[in-house]
Amino acid sequence: MYKFRIFNMKWQLLNYFIISGLLTVSSMYIVLEHYREKLDYWEFRMWLVIILFTVCLIVGYFATRRWQRKVDELHVAMLELSKGNFSARIEMEPIEPFLYLYDAFNNMAAQVEERVHLLQKLGEAEAIRDQELTENAVMEERRRLARDLHDTVSQELFAIHMSASALPKVLERNPGAAPGMMDQLIQMSHHAQKQMRGLISQLRPIELKDSSLQEALEKWFPEYCRTHELQGQLEVSLPETISEAIEHQFFLIIQEGLANVVKHASAKEVRLTIFEGEHQYVLQIQDDGQGFERRDIPSASHGLSTMRERAQKLGGEVTIDSKVGSGTRIRVRIPKFSSAQAQSSQGGNNE
Repeated sequence: MYKFRIFNMKWQLLNYFIISGLLTVSSMYIVLEHYREKLDYWEFRMWLVIILFTVCLIVGYFATRRWQRKVDELHVAMLELSKGNFSARIEMEPIEPFLYLYDAFNNMAAQVEERVHLLQKLGEAEAIRDQELTENAVMEERRRLARDLHDTVSQELFAIHMSASALPKVLERNPGAAPGMMDQLIQMSHHAQKQMRGLISQLRPIELKDSSLQEALEKWFPEYCRTHELQGQLEVSLPETISEAIEHQFFLIIQEGLANVVKHASAKEVRLTIFEGEHQYVLQIQDDGQGFERRDIPSASHGLSTMRERAQKLGGEVTIDSKVGSGTRIRVRIPKFSSAQAQSSQGGNNE
């Protein structure tokens, strides 16, 4: 069948050459039989050449248009596949010279879709397993650190308060030093209290167990922006429920991305967007900070690589667009599979 298709493909192309040749020979025969005496005129010869050339162009145009259309269909399908539309397929006609190419592409796309879906399912299972193993330990450690910091700072504040209470004695012995000491102690107490609130807020564990990603972000994101003096914009559009693993990885990527904004971007505004595309879930973090060049990223910086690893666990990818003085945009794309595709993949794995 494979050889027959190639043979058929060659003959179809050869037919166009045969048609073009027959038209040329027929035209020459008609001219020699009926217009031989006019061949002495250069105007007639010129028009004859023009007509024959035009006929050959017309035949070649229809031949190349048919074949170019077939190549364009394959090219468009390949572009869709490269953009993450793993369900892209080429419709085939019963009699199709490109049938073997289209069939090979459709088989390849089906295999890629199945394997990426399987990769995502394995990544979700691994993420959930890792989350179950580490969540309790991490949460308990954060609570312990929060309690320790609270007790330490509270004792410091108590010491400051005790020192301030001793000010009456300082007033009796050295009245001139008392006002400066009082102002200093008051400033220290305010600073310690502010530091305590900030540390406890940062160490407070954020859980997605009893809430969706959107609900958690609506509570956490504004508070995070206020703590770090950022103007934040949050846009979440997820009409369908996404898996727990994707929500968890998205939230970890958001935390990592916003931490990079606070540490390195010197930004005033940050915009967080999550939406559901036709074939993907898309997360985007954009700031108006100082931006950077890729060659300026320190080799010891693991923030961007960590985000890529988290996305790759679910078959996704991370793209970063940044320019010095124009801010940075981080876009994360995770493939989306329908329930029918999930059941089909699961059934294939069971077999």
